[in-house]
Amino acid sequence: MQSKKMQSTITSFHAHVYYDADSRDIAARIREALAAEFDVALGRWHDRPIGPHPQPMYQVSFAVEQFGAVVPWLMLHRSNLDILVHANTGDDVADHTAHALWLGDKLNLNIEVLRPSSSV
Repeated sequence: MQSKKMQSTITSFHAHVYYDADSRDIAARIREALAAEFDVALGRWHDRPIGPHPQPMYQVSFAVEQFGAVVPWLMLHRSNLDILVHANTGDDVADHTAHALWLGDKLNLNIEVLRPSSSV
């Protein structure tokens, strides 16, 4: 069965909580509630697009074992913000595409910045 192999390759998960100037306060409330409810690592606020992310966001890192608690909580408490949840397997492109799920609208990521640069 492939699912055991797949589970062994996922080392952790990230959730990227997207916001804009009008929804930053909502994103802050979600962030505070996540920190109070779960043992997660909260990344820095990025008030402008960074890397593959097309709009402001912050990252939430959590363990594989927490997926069943954190993701349903985000589903119920996202306050209409868009959230990307993805596995961390070491393949950044696949993690942000094939190994990802969206809560809310699926945003167009700039996947090209995740591709390894070819050096000749």
